[in-house]
Amino acid sequence: MSEYKPDDYINYRINRANETILEVEVLIKNKFWNTAINRMYYACFYAIGALLVKNKIETSSHSGSRQKFGQLFVQTEKISKELAKCYTELFEKRLKGDYNDFFDNDEKTVNRLIEPTKMFIKKVEELILND
Repeated sequence: MSEYKPDDYINYRINRANETILEVEVLIKNKFWNTAINRMYYACFYAIGALLVKNKIETSSHSGSRQKFGQLFVQTEKISKELAKCYTELFEKRLKGDYNDFFDNDEKTVNRLIEPTKMFIKKVEELILND
């Protein structure tokens, strides 16, 4: 990241988050539920990465990003607990879908989480722009 400015990274990650949500729409149409959950999680993860860089916070893992995000943005109520729960649920369901044999996410779950995921990314973008 040293050859890039923080704003380059922030813009890249936000664009990646929005692009990933577009991928999710295709996955939903094709009924790829586990992959849709995976991509929804990563869309949020990319957005959080941008937010952390914007606030000069470095992490080296998914867990570290989740911890700092919770500590600095959820506990301070910059992000609602409701939206944060969506991110946590995506994280847990992504792990199960990616690593557990005989576990499949379903259409109902994906459809329930898609709009909150979009709202989550939009809220993170607002925080970045208004900071």
